Amino acid sequence: MIGRKPWVLVALALSVPGAISAAFAGAIFVGPGPGLTGNDTGGIIQYAPDLGTAAYREMAATWCARWDRLSHITSYHRHYGDYISFVCIDRPWMIH
Repeated sequence: MIGRKPWVLVALALSVPGAISAAFAGAIFVGPGPGLTGNDTGGIIQYAPDLGTAAYREMAATWCARWDRLSHITSYHRHYGDYISFVCIDRPWMIH
């Protein structure tokens, strides 16, 4: 057992910095950023006064199309700093 400990420490020392840098590069733990943030069940889009309703619907549809799903806007607040929320649905009558 004593002979294995240096290898474990070396493996740990090499893997932890790589995992931390990958997390920060992908902004995994940062939360919602500018633009669109979401997953396969839906997401939020940061409100921008210069975009119209059609642009938000198009962004949501493009996002949900990654998982072969339809999109549905659930909240549309026209206030600076607010978000437009949407859900991705398999069938028009069933929301996940």
